[in-house]
Amino acid sequence: MNILKPNRRQFIQTLGAATSLSMLPGLAFASGKVKARVVVIGGGFGGATAAKYLRKLSNGAIEVTLIERRKEFISCPASNEVIAGLRDYKTLVHTYDGLKKNWGVKVVHASVVGVDAEKRRVKTDTAGSFDYDKLVLSPGIDLDFEKIAGYDSKAQETILHAWKAGAQTLALRKQLASLENCSTVALTIPKAPYRCPPGPYERATLIAHYLKTHKPKSKILLLDANDKVQSKEKLFTGVWAKDYADVLEYRAGWNAVSVDAASGVVTSELGDKERADILNVLPPQRAADIAHIVGVVNVNGRWSNVDWTTLASTAVPDVHVIGDALQAAPLMPKSGHMANQHGKVVAAAIVDLLSGETPRSPVVANTCYSMVDDLRAIHVDSVHRYDAEKKTLLVVPGSGGVSSSASEAEGVYAHAWAETIWKDVLV
Repeated sequence: MNILKPNRRQFIQTLGAATSLSMLPGLAFASGKVKARVVVIGGGFGGATAAKYLRKLSNGAIEVTLIERRKEFISCPASNEVIAGLRDYKTLVHTYDGLKKNWGVKVVHASVVGVDAEKRRVKTDTAGSFDYDKLVLSPGIDLDFEKIAGYDSKAQETILHAWKAGAQTLALRKQLASLENCSTVALTIPKAPYRCPPGPYERATLIAHYLKTHKPKSKILLLDANDKVQSKEKLFTGVWAKDYADVLEYRAGWNAVSVDAASGVVTSELGDKERADILNVLPPQRAADIAHIVGVVNVNGRWSNVDWTTLASTAVPDVHVIGDALQAAPLMPKSGHMANQHGKVVAAAIVDLLSGETPRSPVVANTCYSMVDDLRAIHVDSVHRYDAEKKTLLVVPGSGGVSSSASEAEGVYAHAWAETIWKDVLV
């Protein structure tokens, strides 16, 4: 998948010598040479991967600008371990130096305030404007706080979501560490789809481990709007029954619709109420604001539909959308690993398109580990292949699987997976 075919190599070798835009549709002059310019918005697992692999697969022939508000990459995967006191927060934080030094990606730290799709131009708040031949949009998700009554800006100061790694990761860790014994933590899960299907269950499990170890008279309520656990169901429920029956209570079909920060009460759509000393409320989610601004959100007012062979938006030309903002293919999770796969697919597709070749049919894989205590983990994995008849990616029959049980060996694999994917994305 990542090996250039001879005719693509020829395209790369002759790119700088081309004299006519008609020879290379969509390319523009730069410093007297013909070059393709790709702008990538969003430097998470998807966007950073796309930026790196665009440079890698084109042997540097494509000029790539990555626009990301944050000056550091902060990993959501493994952040639950920080909340439970099992990992140093600093291990989540990485620089973009590898993309700049090793691959020649131009990294711009600014916020995108607009995209002119007709002129193919991205406008930022502090760094000016950038023209593009292809735009890769990897915006991630934003949180629909307005879907939960009372979850206003004031309430958000104490009722945390910590679903975007960073300051709230540390804040929730501090809340947990300050908790008195005989206290209650309540974690709510929105209806699927949401970012990282097993993430809330891992968080609840690791919080239960923390409480059992340090504050055994406390408990955690896991209030799930879905009718069952959304990922690794038998594995999670088995661990809960065996190891955390005294500290973790799971309730399915419990959809949080309002919160009261003053009293610490969360209310379900059926009127059930629970009071907790810590409320960790995850609101419903949608494609981030910039996706709406660009105009690529065309599914239920929440997600972006794409042509799965190229990840090109079905709403706006020359814009490719990847990562959590997508209307996912059947059984495809919104995960960091999958966003990384999207980044590689879109990079290969854009190089193909700019070289006049037909993009190949994609095959992607996903692996997701969840820690269940300080040493043990469980995992699920899957392979997804493009189906030309249905025009989407479908799980390959017989591929993938789940752990037989939680184990320390899988804990080692989980930590190795994190280190490996961070390097793949950023180095």
